[in-house]
Amino acid sequence: MNRTPSSAASAREHGDAVQGAGPDSSTLSNGLKQRHLSMIALGGVIGAGLFVGSRAGIAAAGPSIVLAYAVSGALVMLIMRMLGEMAAANPASGSFSVHAERSIGSWAGFTVGWMFTALLCVAVAAEALGAADVMHQWFPGTQPWVWVLLFMLLFTGTNLTAVSNFGEFEFWFAALKVAAIALFLILGLLAIFGVLPGTHAPGTSHLTGDGGFLPKGVDGLMVGLLASVFAYGGLETVTIAAAESKDPVRGVARAVRTAMWRIALFYVGSMAVIVTVIPWSAPSIAKSGPYVAVLDYLKIPAAGQIMNVVILIALLSAVNANLYGASRMAYSLISRGQGPAFLGKVSGGVPRRAVLLCSAFGFLAVLFSFLWPTTVFQWLLNMVGAAVLVVWGFIAAAQLRMRRRLEREAPEKLVVKMWAFPVLTWVALAGIVVVLLLMVRDENQRIQLLFTGGFGAVLAVIGLIRQRSLGRGAGLAKE
Repeated sequence: MNRTPSSAASAREHGDAVQGAGPDSSTLSNGLKQRHLSMIALGGVIGAGLFVGSRAGIAAAGPSIVLAYAVSGALVMLIMRMLGEMAAANPASGSFSVHAERSIGSWAGFTVGWMFTALLCVAVAAEALGAADVMHQWFPGTQPWVWVLLFMLLFTGTNLTAVSNFGEFEFWFAALKVAAIALFLILGLLAIFGVLPGTHAPGTSHLTGDGGFLPKGVDGLMVGLLASVFAYGGLETVTIAAAESKDPVRGVARAVRTAMWRIALFYVGSMAVIVTVIPWSAPSIAKSGPYVAVLDYLKIPAAGQIMNVVILIALLSAVNANLYGASRMAYSLISRGQGPAFLGKVSGGVPRRAVLLCSAFGFLAVLFSFLWPTTVFQWLLNMVGAAVLVVWGFIAAAQLRMRRRLEREAPEKLVVKMWAFPVLTWVALAGIVVVLLLMVRDENQRIQLLFTGGFGAVLAVIGLIRQRSLGRGAGLAKE
């Protein structure tokens, strides 16, 4: 591994903006526009996990799924606020990996950076497989692997070209997702108030009937809480993307400041609409999914196909965004000497070798899913199953240390401030611990926790050995 990153890359990772990156630039470009960042932040909240994963949460928690999403959403808001504070103070393509390295040590940046990269690479494969399943339903005569290959090639090509192409794809994907969920919320509210033709106002009958608000007790609420927590994964990508915009500080500040209403509206709002409009125990929820079930109840023509289109868009958006995020995180690690130096080359403002590395990992994961779906691929899924909690934990720990240093040395950089510091930072850390304890109680989640813990421990050991062998002591980088 290379110990000496290039001066341009090093400057970038230490918060110095790289302006005017043109076609022949050897540094990352700043080709993302404010409209790209705004829509990535807006649409990035709406993932396939919301449309698909909410089914299990509703089945476990009933109407209290609204409370579960509100509680987990509050935790995510705190995490995003902390991340926003650090990203606005020091924009970097490595985002929280860079902040962890500066605040905790090089081993921490190494551990959280490569774990997040692995998480996104495995997610690329999982989302591509999900998108292929949707296409296979529409075209049963085709083979799923053909669609996977097509999607992987398409988005690898997109990410190998100018970053503005990634931004444009995500802009339109996000716009379609936002439009779909907004229309769903409007139709749902009209039905709740009995304004929509053919419907009557349900009042609170579905919230209090059929077992009450907590039909399966606190245990059901806890299971729903776990399901909701992991639906929020991926929101961190906007702080990575902001580093390649013309005004990263403004972009991050705007994205973080609007996180609260976005989470409240899209996640908590849609869950509230679902369990208010139809009974939480309706067989149609388990059969078709909550969103299709509501649309069918409202007699929206071709509801199932409409939602399949939305889910496909969400899956393809995730493939595109995860490949982007993985390649930028890998590039950041490599540029800081924490990966093979030959992969750190940038051409045309794009880290193409890092993109190819992450794409190759994604292709391999897809191959494993076909050859060994219940062994190797399942191991990969388990290894990154709780990775988002590791990332959140490092974000909170890094913010605790960085905030105090910024207050002493550069208070003007605190454009975005964490609320009620340090109280709410400690509340967020406590919330992460609670989620981990809940995972220990659940047999399926416990396996993921053990795999992720083992993977994280291996990375931490490697990081500590590297840190010691390079003689970096605490490994703290200068601001």
